[in-house]
Order: sequence, then structure tokens, then C-alpha cells
Amino acid sequence: MISRRRFLQAGSLGSLGAALDARAVAGKEAQSPNASSEGDKTSSYVPTRTLNGWTLPYRLKGDVKEFHLVAEEVEHEFAPGTRVKCWGYNGTTPGPTIEAVEGDRVRILVTNRLKEHTTVHWHGIILPSGMDGVGGVSQPHIQPGETFAYEFTLNQQGTHMYHPHADEMVQMAEGMMGMFIIHPREPEIEPVDRDYSFLLHNWAVHPGTYRPDPSVMVDFDLWTINSKVFPAIDPLVARTGERVRVRMGNLSMWNHPMHMHGVQFYVTGSDGSRWPRSQWRQEATEIVAVGQTRDIEFIAVPGDWAFHCHMAHHTMNAMGHNIPNPMGVDQSGVATEIQEMLPGFMPMGRYGMAEHQVHVEEGHLPGPRNTMPMLVGKGPYGNIEMGGMFTLVKVRDDLAPGDYRDPGWYKAPPGTVAWLVSSDPNYGEPPRHS
Repeated sequence: MISRRRFLQAGSLGSLGAALDARAVAGKEAQSPNASSEGDKTSSYVPTRTLNGWTLPYRLKGDVKEFHLVAEEVEHEFAPGTRVKCWGYNGTTPGPTIEAVEGDRVRILVTNRLKEHTTVHWHGIILPSGMDGVGGVSQPHIQPGETFAYEFTLNQQGTHMYHPHADEMVQMAEGMMGMFIIHPREPEIEPVDRDYSFLLHNWAVHPGTYRPDPSVMVDFDLWTINSKVFPAIDPLVARTGERVRVRMGNLSMWNHPMHMHGVQFYVTGSDGSRWPRSQWRQEATEIVAVGQTRDIEFIAVPGDWAFHCHMAHHTMNAMGHNIPNPMGVDQSGVATEIQEMLPGFMPMGRYGMAEHQVHVEEGHLPGPRNTMPMLVGKGPYGNIEMGGMFTLVKVRDDLAPGDYRDPGWYKAPPGTVAWLVSSDPNYGEPPRHS
């Protein structure tokens, strides 16, 4: 957590707007694993590090931690090449992560700078009915220009979320959501060395457009981890042998089987809290269903390891739908005629989509204006050919504790990388089923 003194220094400028301008600095400080806070009811814990995000600072008023969320339109970049008008909180989508400790009394001020009403629902958190944030049911709507206060005591721990419960389909489709992490009051029996958090979401940002389309129910174009697509998603960095926890929340409209290479992790928590050790189970892929959170933990082993949703179309960008894919058809003549009217046109692959990559100087086929390529990323051995919900876990032996910088590409020890045996497609006599 950011210290009270540092937050008051940011707030001494005399206005909420000035304090929000300092949010990037505050967020980075709040995510330092050595940070501590005067109001915390626990001696120490590892603050969560939100991928591509930040932690919301608070002002301590008596025994109450006071946070301030501002619902507003934001200019958001999913990755270089696609910048869109979204909705979020305090200038970002998702909004900042709220972090507190079991037993804390929190007050969350919510200011509405949208042109329509909103509310905030504290997803998975046990609280009085009138603080639950369902517009028309448990509270009046927060009208444009109004500020409402939510106040309750945190009588639980675990990984939770927040999002609107007013015009929910539109507001969530536009990016309004965030994580709410409650640390246990007592030190954990098996503490972690690094703690990561992110939200899974989907977007309909049609090629060539500049705003999400909230009317789409199934055919989404972008699949994101904390509102970023690969290659703009931060890597999860760790030192060999460290215990790492990853907190995943899903406020998209699809379930996501999240698969991590290199380890068999333990699923250690869900919407409720960290489970007793006897309930942990070992997996390589864990489905995070719509509206759920899941915590996984693993011991870091050296290398660069892929971490992604295992639905293949969720690891692509800027997808067009209902387009014929004539695999096996020679389209060269048709392509030549179309290219006279539409320079740069390439047909869907005759031999597979990989052929798109070899014809482009930068390694990836460009799309329309404000639309990044479908498959992106360049690695030490060539094109990575991924997008969407894909990132890397980067583990190094010599990484300093608390160092979250990208260490670059892994230098594999000699003899540990797959090698070329032959370029002859008829090499050897592989067995075939008769």
C-alpha cells in the first residue's frame, strides 16, 4: 500500500483532479512488495501487482480507509496500433485495484463523470444490502455529476471484483470493472513471494473503428488480460524457486481455460478466499468461469513460459467473422485481380494462415486503420504468432527479489533447445496406423 504521508502529499495540491494526475506514480509505489501502510491490521503482506495496472491509494480518516473512484470515459490503447474510446475508472480500464486487509473499515467515494447514471457492485464481498450497488434495488442510481459513498467493514479475505450494476451490459462492455483484493489479517501459513492480479475481458472493437460495440453477444474481436492484448501484456516475472500467486477474475462473456506452461500449479482459492491446504488441487489448466475468480500458485522454474487462454481464437487479435476460409484452394488469380483495386490484399491461406507471415517485412500482416495485426509478437526464434489472452512467465536464477522488470529473452543452456534434424519431408520411416 502507498503510505498515508505519500498520499497526502499527492492530495496537497488541493483538488481531486490533481490527485488523480498523480495516480500513475501512486500506483507504482503501492505495488512495491516492500510497501506498508499505517492503517493495515497486519504486520506484513505482499501487495498484489496488477498487470499493466495500478493500485488505488487511500486516505486514512480515523480508522476508515477512504478510496475515491471516478467513473469516466477514457482513452485506452489495447496495444500499439489500436487506440479506442472506452469507459473506466480514474483514467484507466480496468479501474485501479483496491487493496485492503481483513477487518478494515473502508469508505469508497464514487463520482460519476459519465453522461448516464451508474452504480458500483462489490462482487463477492459480504456487506449490508444497501451497500451492494444494485441500482433501483439496493440504492438510487448515481446520476451524472453525483458522488455516492459506500462504507462497510471487510469481514473476509480473498480475490474479488467490482463493476457497475446499472446499464450493466453497456458499461461493462465499455470497460468498467476492477479488482478488489482483501489480504488476510494474520500472516499466511505458506506466504507467497510475488502476487499478481488481472481481469479477463472481451471486446467488440470492429476493424477500423474507435469505440467498443456493446451490442455484440458472442463474436468478439479482442480478448484481453487487464484490457491489453499480446504483445502489450506485461510478463509475470519471478526468481527461480519463488512461490508465485496469480489472481484471475473473469468479467467477460466467455469462460476461459487458463493454461500455464512449465509447471503444474495448485489452484488455491476462488471467489471466497484462499482454501485450506487440504483442498488445493494440482492442474496445468484451470477454467475461470464468467463472474468467477481463481487463485493459482506455483514454484517458479527458469525459462520463458507461455501463459494463455486455451481457446485458440482467444489468442488472436482483430478477428473478422463470417469470412470464408477456403483452405486448399488456389486463389492466386483472384487475389491478383482484387489487389488491383485493394493494394495489400491477401486471401485467407491456401496452406494455412502461417503463409500470411512470410510475405510481410515486419513479420505480420497489417490490418485497417486503428487495427493491429491478428497475430503479433517477435521472439528470439522468429514470429510468435499469438495475440489476445497471451503473455509470458519469465523466470531467472539471478533476478533480484522485488525486481519486476522484463529480463529479456531466456538464454537456454546448451543442448536444451529443439534442433533441426532434416529438411527432407520424407525423412525417416514414421510408423502409420494400418
